Amino acid sequence: MLHLRASSLADTNAIAAALAGLARSGDLIVLAGEMGAGKTAFAKAFGAALGVTEPITSPTFTLVHSYEVGKLTLHHADIYRLSTHNEVADLALAELLEYDGIVLIEWGDVVAGSLGEHLLVQLDPVPDDDDARLVTIGGVGRSWAARWDRVEAALQAFAC
Repeated sequence: MLHLRASSLADTNAIAAALAGLARSGDLIVLAGEMGAGKTAFAKAFGAALGVTEPITSPTFTLVHSYEVGKLTLHHADIYRLSTHNEVADLALAELLEYDGIVLIEWGDVVAGSLGEHLLVQLDPVPDDDDARLVTIGGVGRSWAARWDRVEAALQAFAC
């Protein structure tokens, strides 16, 4: 588990970009945090680092937005409005991963236990500092365990 501090939106963007640089097709990244914690801002920076040039918006009502980036597709999901594991299963996120995709899921921490291998990124506002975030990152499964040294090295500047 990594504990990081992002003192500004630029720091949050840098953390997202560093993780995008380590992500690969088949990865599932779960974004967690309260309303306004910066999940969508993180997703925007992650997508920009991958090369997404179109605006990335929160898919709260459409549930999933997909962005083509060369041979890769970034699927950005928001499951805030879903209330059961069956509704999440109906999104067929596993199938999206099979087709040269990376999936970012906002509010996915609620069902993370049923998602298999993933990277959990928890964003929490810092009291009395509107711009700062505490970012906790943990990997679940062998895929992220194999890259963990690179994750730590890429994010060392933000370590608490």
